Amino acid sequence: MKNKIKYNLKNYDFLLVILLFSISVIGLMAIGSAKASVQSRQLEGLIAGLFIMVFISLFDYKWLLKFYWLYYFANLALLVLVWKMGDTTNNAQRWLTIFGIRFQPSESAKILLILFFAAFIMKHKEEINSIKNILSMILLVIPPLFLIYKQPDLSTTIMVCVIFCMILYIGGLSSKLIIGVIAVVIPIAIIALFFILQPDQNLIEPYQQQRILAWLQPDKYSLTTAYQTNNSITAIGSGQLWGKGLNNNEVGSVKNGNYISEPQTDFIFAIIGEEMGFIGGCTVIILEMLIALECFRMGRKASDIAGTIICFSMGTLVAFQSALNISVTTGLLPNTGIPLPFVSYGLTSLISLYFGMGFVLNVGLQRKESKSVAKTDDLAYLFDGADNDFF
Repeated sequence: MKNKIKYNLKNYDFLLVILLFSISVIGLMAIGSAKASVQSRQLEGLIAGLFIMVFISLFDYKWLLKFYWLYYFANLALLVLVWKMGDTTNNAQRWLTIFGIRFQPSESAKILLILFFAAFIMKHKEEINSIKNILSMILLVIPPLFLIYKQPDLSTTIMVCVIFCMILYIGGLSSKLIIGVIAVVIPIAIIALFFILQPDQNLIEPYQQQRILAWLQPDKYSLTTAYQTNNSITAIGSGQLWGKGLNNNEVGSVKNGNYISEPQTDFIFAIIGEEMGFIGGCTVIILEMLIALECFRMGRKASDIAGTIICFSMGTLVAFQSALNISVTTGLLPNTGIPLPFVSYGLTSLISLYFGMGFVLNVGLQRKESKSVAKTDDLAYLFDGADNDFF
């Protein structure tokens, strides 16, 4: 007998919606100041993203996850198309144009892989620590990782690796195995960094090596590779407490002097720091942190392991990617070319993130409830074709 899915309106996470809308509005204002010509497109992306998020949040995620193999192969197909016929910009082949729509599949890949592995682990949760299962998951993540890396897009490759590690941890991978892997990975990473810094290395692209060298020796590369980062630090510092104001005409403005190229994308935090000051920068950091924490809170209340993985993975994506982007703009890490979630200009990134947050909201609608909680009126969204049982 088929069951109907009933949602309690009281479980809808309106706080998360408010946080997402607030940070997106700040991003919209900063983008308008950085490059006014693209602000209207970002607004369109925000409206579309909000609609998609609400729409997805009203569908049972357990039913949607039944198509997890479709997500995996669709993701793989898009990445292969990028490899074979993708658009190239700034020596990177990361974009795909289909039916006149240009988008970046590596951004949507993060969300699709989260959904895929959430469903995969749910189905194999009883044997999560078996060698066969672990090897299967590693083999499944390698193809998309390879295709993203070859674009080349090292920053997104690192981001997917971090998300995959969180998925394994939340999925129940043995802590002994995790510690063992860390004990092996850290020395390998140090050795790899040593070889990367050699003049004749071929582990990464030359421009990627230049970024690492510029990070280690900013003065030596101040007029070349480190130029963008140094100007970003100057812009953030010059904003002081309250900033110079959005859309200002100050001659001494780093943004107005065009010292930061494409400031509406990866270096949008520099614009926020200069024009909204320390207060604006802290507001963005706090909002990103609260969004991540709200995802983690939903994950702790999820009714199954798949929901927990989705929420914790989305929270990790927002937290780690935000930290990575802000660390780059402040000179704490090498330039990686990764957007600031919900703030940087980029419709694929924005809509993909809202798509993922739709799943988080639906997980929250089906959270675990205490037996002492009385039943309340239900939101009348019933899906006859969906079963409560996962498989």
